Order: sequence, then structure tokens, then C-alpha cells
Amino acid sequence: MAYKAPEGKGYADVAAHFRTLIKSGELAPGDSLPSVAEIRDQFGVAAKTVSRALGVLKSEGLVTSRGALGTIVEKTPMVITGADRLKRMEKNGLRYAPGETSSGHRVMLRSVHDPEVCKALDLEPGDEAVIRIRVFRQDDKPTSVGVSVYPPHTTAVVPELGEDVRMVKQFDKLYTERTGREVVKGQRAAHARQASQDELNALEIDAPPHSAVAVMVTTVTFHDDERALGYWEDVYAPGARVPIGE
Repeated sequence: MAYKAPEGKGYADVAAHFRTLIKSGELAPGDSLPSVAEIRDQFGVAAKTVSRALGVLKSEGLVTSRGALGTIVEKTPMVITGADRLKRMEKNGLRYAPGETSSGHRVMLRSVHDPEVCKALDLEPGDEAVIRIRVFRQDDKPTSVGVSVYPPHTTAVVPELGEDVRMVKQFDKLYTERTGREVVKGQRAAHARQASQDELNALEIDAPPHSAVAVMVTTVTFHDDERALGYWEDVYAPGARVPIGE
């Protein structure tokens, strides 16, 4: 794969470069990283710097050594959804990673009562909003449930959000095109909580009735210069490897 690498960096920079390529899907599971000599030349670093960078990626479960094949990207190294998917699409237009699909697409107009969602979108309990849900799958195994909630002032500008069809363009791009206002992504936060039965069903987790199954959840709110436009929540299957950061 041809790409331009920055020069004169340390091992953390080398690791970050390849981590970004893996997250974006530009390096897919089974792809080979360049040789140590090639990475040395591309970054202008010593062999021990390259070895340390590869060691970091191996410890994160992103790559593995395969003898004569060199360093290979691991299969299903990370679950990429939510805000990271926006960045990936902006970078290379890839909606899904290799082997990734989605199912269970639903679009609903519902009254919102969740205190966190109401606070994020400045809604009163009982106000209606459009809710979009889908299950992301890797090699047909559920990895996460994505939920996005949009208040009426957002769907008035982007009515496609309320239609039971797959969006062909991300809502933030459509909103900016139609209003001239930039959409800004807020700080993504992560927390653990007990999964609901609907979430267990979506993730195909067969748990005994009334048992507590912990899941990790990430949330982020999108804004323009006046108000909140959308709230995204991703619920990850137990054991999922999820990158956290900007």
C-alpha cells in the first residue's frame, strides 16, 4: 500500500500512524505492514524504534507476527462505530470495515423520557424525537448497537432522518449544506452499565432471566452554534475492543 509517512518521529508516532490506518480500514485484517527496513526509511527512525512501535500494536491486539509474512493486521482488531465512523468516512469514504455489516435497522418517532438524552438535547420528558437503531456485525457476529436520537429542529432540516431507509450521506453534512452552520462533535464519554433485555437480544447474548450483564456504552452529542442537534449512543458487546479518544 502506498502512503506518505511523516519523518523523524518516535515509536509512539509510528504506532499511532499504523493504528490510524487500521481504524480507518485502510489496513484491513490480513494485510501486511511494511517491513522494518521500509518503516525505518519512511519515518527516519532506528530499528529499535520500529520494533518498539510494533510491540505496542501487538500488545493492543491490532497486529501479529506471521513469520515470513511479516507483521499482519489481526482479524477484527477493533469495533469502530459512532463518531469514529464519521471520521473514517471523511477520510476514505468507507462506511464499513472489511467483514462488517449492519442489521436490525429501525427508525421510530417516540416520546423521550431518558434523563440523559433529554438533558443532552434540551428536551422536556415526553417530547418526541426520531430514534434510529441498528446492530453492527463483524463476520455476522453482533459487536454493538448504535442508537441515534434527533430532536424536531434537526429533522425539520434533514427530514431523511425520519425515513425508514439507510442514509446515503451523514446528517451533519446535510445539515451544514442546508443551513450553512457547522456541526461540531462534543466530547465522547464512556461508562459501564447493566444491559437492557432489548440490548441483550440485539447483541444475541443468551443470559439467564434477571441476570446482570455489564456492557460499555459511549455517548456523544452534536451541536451547531445555537443548540444540540443529535445524540449518539453505542452499546458494545462484552469483550469488544473499543478505541477511546478523539
